[in-house]
Amino acid sequence: QVQLVESGGGLVQPGKSLRLSCTPSGGDFSSTVTAWFRQPPGKDREFVAAFRRSGFGGMTNYADSVKGRFTISRDNARNTVALQMNYVKPDDTAIYYCAATSRGLIVSSLRDPDNYEFWGQGTQVTVSS
Repeated sequence: QVQLVESGGGLVQPGKSLRLSCTPSGGDFSSTVTAWFRQPPGKDREFVAAFRRSGFGGMTNYADSVKGRFTISRDNARNTVALQMNYVKPDDTAIYYCAATSRGLIVSSLRDPDNYEFWGQGTQVTVSS
């Protein structure tokens, strides 16, 4: 059974950077699309960013709230997807989840969490001075 494992969360000051990583474990798995979602305190889960592999129409997609500050990327050698978070704000405080699917997703489907069948347990990110 493939599971996703997030790492890199923690406490970070506003304006600083943090890097999250997502790695599959438990079997051979190469996702078509890998995404990051987050759930702020008291709020619903929301889309952050997605990476669709080349060969399936390689592209990235970002929520407006993080565009220009966050970057999603894939390390093929390590089979890891990272989320580089720069210029973080207190509003970025949330539990961050990695999600993946082996199916092809069109752009309009990337932001729907119901389209991802594999999820991690989440990692807490707290932005505070």
